[in-house]
Amino acid sequence: MPSRSKRSRKHLHVALVYNAAAGIVPDTPEDRGSTGDLRHMIHDMARVLRSLHHRVTVLPLAHDLFAFQRRLRRLNPDVVFNQYDDVVHGALYEMRFAAMVRMMGYPLTGSPALALGLSRYKHMAASLLHGSGIPIPPYTVLLEKVADVNGRKWKFPLIVQPSQEHAGIGLDRDSVVYTKKALRQQVRQILQAYNQPALVQQFLPGREFNVGIVGGKRPRVMPLAEVDYEELPPEIPPIMSYAAKWIETSVEYKKTTIICPAHVEPELAHQLRDIAMRAFRAVGTWGYGRVDIRLDEAGQPRVLEVNCNASLEEGIGLARSAERAGISYRQLIQMVLDAALEGPPYDVSVPMQL
Repeated sequence: MPSRSKRSRKHLHVALVYNAAAGIVPDTPEDRGSTGDLRHMIHDMARVLRSLHHRVTVLPLAHDLFAFQRRLRRLNPDVVFNQYDDVVHGALYEMRFAAMVRMMGYPLTGSPALALGLSRYKHMAASLLHGSGIPIPPYTVLLEKVADVNGRKWKFPLIVQPSQEHAGIGLDRDSVVYTKKALRQQVRQILQAYNQPALVQQFLPGREFNVGIVGGKRPRVMPLAEVDYEELPPEIPPIMSYAAKWIETSVEYKKTTIICPAHVEPELAHQLRDIAMRAFRAVGTWGYGRVDIRLDEAGQPRVLEVNCNASLEEGIGLARSAERAGISYRQLIQMVLDAALEGPPYDVSVPMQL
């Protein structure tokens, strides 16, 4: 097995892994979350890795995990570049994949299995943050059946979403509710469509920020990015829904913009950076990630979500924030590799026979 090193400037053999399975919903040309867009991103990442003088093997993983293990063992890479992302609702294979790679003894980019699992169990992650003294939205509740809506005093508006999804999946124009009847309807829809509990939180009316963090033992907070919903029509809730993230033909996508660097007064900027770093560390995120924060009615920051292994697509999201900090896309990819070879703190590499 490859030994860990504090430096990754040598030429490495990188296994670039992505999920090659088709999603349960057919791809459409306007959906930037499609498998076609994913393959394009993987192609670009492989090109960048090769430009850094690393040897790259692109390794798709669909359904045959045993065949994948055998191939990975034969390749015996120096590091596995993890771009595996679930495409089935409620699946938690991202966590299992990361655990398997580490059990095989290979360094892995991004967060370890436990952090990946926590970030997908949204209520558990929120509970962890709250217990660590990190502010989250009020009324954060997990509802496992429609009847759970009864017997509680709710403060509307509320936002309702699947409790185990990411990338805006399950967030749409009906996700912000103003009545108990609408709350019941949305919880019922999530239970039926996604076969998982619904996460309910108070909807926060303030500004929304994305805080990117990159690095291993010395993580750096990237320039703040603000989500600007000002051009959205009043009938569309100002949230980062699936349409706003991915559907190029939607009003949400066209009218939602990102301001980076955000225009933020120094005191608030300090608060955002501090809370983001604390949340990043509390969940156990490693290498790179993004913390989404929104201001409440009093203007106080509250963490919406910690995104382990945030998108590394060039020109958007984390890469855009890094660019504003003077970090090129090539440098960002190298920093992710460096963090993988440093390894998360307290991680003991004891390969197991699989």
